[in-house]
Amino acid sequence: MTFQKAIAAVLMTAALAGCQSQTEGQQRATTGALLGGAGGALVGQAIGGNTKSTVIGAASGALLGAVVGSATTPQPRGQQLCRYQDRYGRIYTAPCDDRYYNGNY
Repeated sequence: MTFQKAIAAVLMTAALAGCQSQTEGQQRATTGALLGGAGGALVGQAIGGNTKSTVIGAASGALLGAVVGSATTPQPRGQQLCRYQDRYGRIYTAPCDDRYYNGNY
């Protein structure tokens, strides 16, 4: 019994250490997958009342949660590129300025 607790503690520590090097988008996707999987399992069990529906609900909830968590990650300013035209007619790309973010473009 003590050996199983030690293995569980090592696995939990490794899982938490892996979260340290994730980007914000990856962390949001992981959190969304965990919450969506738990919620999907509860809904699947409530609707179907058997193991198969619980597993299907957990899988679909995890997928949906990961997609939503990843898609709702805010983009930091300065990451997007806009196209500009100089006074000689040449087109170039550069980080977007405040006109882009305020909608005055």
